[in-house]
Amino acid sequence: MNQQYRRTMIALAIVAVLGAGLATSIFKPWHAGEAQAVPAPAAPATVDVASALGKTITEWDEFSGRLEAVDRVEIRARVGGTIDAVHFREGALVKKGDPLFTIDPRPYAAEVARAEAALAAAQVRSSHAQTEQARAQRLVQDNAVSRREFDERDNGAREAVANVRAAQASLEVARLNLAYTRITAPVSGRVSRAEITVGNLVAAGAGTPVLTTVVSVSPVYASFELDEQTYLRYTANTANTANTADKADKADTAGGASGAQGGQSRLPVFLGLANEEDYPREGRIQSVDNRLDTKSGTIRVRAVFDNPDGRLLPGLYARIKLGGGSPHPVVLINDRAIGTDQGKKFVLVLDSGNKLAYREVTLGPSYEGLRVIRQGLKADEKIVVNGLQRVRPGVTVAPKPVDMAFKRELEQRAESADRKQAATEKTTDKAADGKPVT
Repeated sequence: MNQQYRRTMIALAIVAVLGAGLATSIFKPWHAGEAQAVPAPAAPATVDVASALGKTITEWDEFSGRLEAVDRVEIRARVGGTIDAVHFREGALVKKGDPLFTIDPRPYAAEVARAEAALAAAQVRSSHAQTEQARAQRLVQDNAVSRREFDERDNGAREAVANVRAAQASLEVARLNLAYTRITAPVSGRVSRAEITVGNLVAAGAGTPVLTTVVSVSPVYASFELDEQTYLRYTANTANTANTADKADKADTAGGASGAQGGQSRLPVFLGLANEEDYPREGRIQSVDNRLDTKSGTIRVRAVFDNPDGRLLPGLYARIKLGGGSPHPVVLINDRAIGTDQGKKFVLVLDSGNKLAYREVTLGPSYEGLRVIRQGLKADEKIVVNGLQRVRPGVTVAPKPVDMAFKRELEQRAESADRKQAATEKTTDKAADGKPVT
């Protein structure tokens, strides 16, 4: 009976527990789940924001090109022979007329002596023939000689004079060949290395090996390519300048460049080297090609620059900045504010509620460290200039105003933000892996 009583009490206890659980489930408030702790919303991301600048400027276009020497001469032998001497130091500056090589002159000196002797003999024969011709002239008047004999002596005198002229020409050629054994610089400039050294035999002619090369130093050319649209734009912008040039300029262009090329010659053009950030050298447009290359769609332009220190070497990479057109208003922003989306350029614009909006833009050239925006943005509109990778269109941000023109400060801010983001990602990765964060 005690066992039966024990079973009854256990059953009653189980029923009581189940009933209490059921009652709790039934009478639990429907919004009890909302009483659980909900994490607070994340604070808006702080981003650097600046107003787009409006400014009236004259645009500059940037091009890449190569430097070329105004004069480049390949030195070849004009007479054959053995190289006796090399008179220059490789890479040195030489002046026009400075000796470069000497070819063994002895064979040519002997040829000059032979030609001089031949000329002397021809002159003696000519003198004798003229004497005979004068004697025959007197005798024929007295009928002492026949007319035929007189004609023979007269012709002999004329032939002797011609032989003297031929001997003189041979002597001149011999003297020229002797002079050609002394090879001199045809232009002033910088000489290359000696391709043929002392003791080697050289031949004469255009197809023979080059002895060395000489390139002029100052001025130098910078050649670059203009695309068709840019060329047409510059032509239109400079047409009025060419038409209103003074009479002196018109007289100059009448003999050479005219019309568009006359105006383009007055375009400001500046040059910078690969290791220079600015464009410290000013030059002028020297020529524009007479046709457009249909394969590349470009036209070749050549500018000329002074090179007093000789730093500008032919073949160096040249950065060209070309200005033109009338001053006009543009919008300027920092390059760090520009994002790339599948080949398109965009900025994130801030509205009155600090919400970001995607805006596609069309870029122009750079100007004083900022980028010209041709379409898509107005002056004074606020855009994100740092932190594009940490925000997206449609989110609300906490703007931190900065000056658009403070390029270096923006770069430092961006570098600092990138380091902080990298450190945060590293910490998050370690926590996810269960590793202690150091």
